[in-house]
Amino acid sequence: MRRPAALGALSLAAAAAFAGLSGSYIVPLDHAAIQYNVRPVTDAVARLNQKIARGEVKLAFDSGHGYLRSVLEQFKVPVESQVLVFSKTSFQAPRISPRMPRALYFNDSIIVGWVQGGDVVEIAAVDPQQGVIFYTLDQESSPRPRFERRDTCLQCHAVGATLGVPGLVVRSVYVQPSGMPLFHAGGFITDHRSPLEQRWGGWYVTGTHGSLRHLGNALARNPEHPDQLDTEGTQNLTDLSGRLDTARYLAPTSDLVALMVLEHQTHMTNLITRVGFEVRMALHDQAALNQALHEKPDYQSETTRRRIDSAVEEMLEYMLFIEETRLTEPVRGVSGFARRFTSQGPRDPRGRSLRDLDLRTRLLRYPLSFLIYSEAFDGMPAAARERLYRRLHDVLTGRDSQKKWSRLSAADREAVFEILAATKRGLPDYWTQPAK
Repeated sequence: MRRPAALGALSLAAAAAFAGLSGSYIVPLDHAAIQYNVRPVTDAVARLNQKIARGEVKLAFDSGHGYLRSVLEQFKVPVESQVLVFSKTSFQAPRISPRMPRALYFNDSIIVGWVQGGDVVEIAAVDPQQGVIFYTLDQESSPRPRFERRDTCLQCHAVGATLGVPGLVVRSVYVQPSGMPLFHAGGFITDHRSPLEQRWGGWYVTGTHGSLRHLGNALARNPEHPDQLDTEGTQNLTDLSGRLDTARYLAPTSDLVALMVLEHQTHMTNLITRVGFEVRMALHDQAALNQALHEKPDYQSETTRRRIDSAVEEMLEYMLFIEETRLTEPVRGVSGFARRFTSQGPRDPRGRSLRDLDLRTRLLRYPLSFLIYSEAFDGMPAAARERLYRRLHDVLTGRDSQKKWSRLSAADREAVFEILAATKRGLPDYWTQPAK
């Protein structure tokens, strides 16, 4: 049967996804299966807006930080998660410098940004279906303040670095004493796969890490040689008081462990969004073909199945930390973030959690992303979750013995399987079978 030309183009677009999600293409946010700008959202900010409008919640305002403290309390974002970025890489760039860094606070689904003297508090919230939604809250006292959606953020937050979807990014750059990045020197998008020596340029880092090196806390004083950083006193730094007025911030730290967790979850969040979008578009395009060709409504072509499987496989490899950079020495933060983070996870009958940290040779003690518990993960299309659960089961039980999974020891596989089976709701029935 000859296919209409317009429908044939859908298959060409689908084929482009096979090369991998990273850098493949920018997802069309007006696609009928996505409609990012018009579909309603149910993220934490949208829910709080409704409560404020109904008079059920009031935000407290103070002269030092505006609404910041109250916002963190409402979203249950711990102060210990504070990390400080001094590069001018925000729309509030004029107010940011090494003496006045931008503060970020986060949990699994919210990132809050605050700048000294800033006009707004910045919020990035993960919606279960629509990916990351960006908001600002005016720093002016009001009886009923409102978070306003800010889609202009997509200019920097829906690009190749975010997998082509509205997403998050941790960027490492070479920074002048003014805070201005030396863009001609390049930089790095960082996550748990990045070598430590490429991480945290333009960020403050407090914590200990032995002889391991990173780009944090350092300035590029010679624009002609940006890689020749002034690194004296920048490693194993535990006190920032000589670099900025820490009393102006909610915490005196920019915790190393918090940075590592944030890096992991930014790319993981983007993968969850991209896989969800990819599967929704694939199923929508397939339905259009089925209707045009008078095929069964639920028919899936080989192209559609490959499109779904390819997207899920890339997420599976990342969430199992297959390419994680190994630590050769232990690392430790100084803010109490590690303790706070590990206290939040569901635990199996043996007391184990996917939020248990290792910090000696890797980030997590049990190598599977804790974001498998997130609303965003559960909000992915059923076809994506079903495929992911099947592939994860295959890997953890040893049914899939490909070489790429060899970094997972038998003990790791067994532990992750048992923790998930005991703590994750909605697993298919075949997960009752023990790992081998």
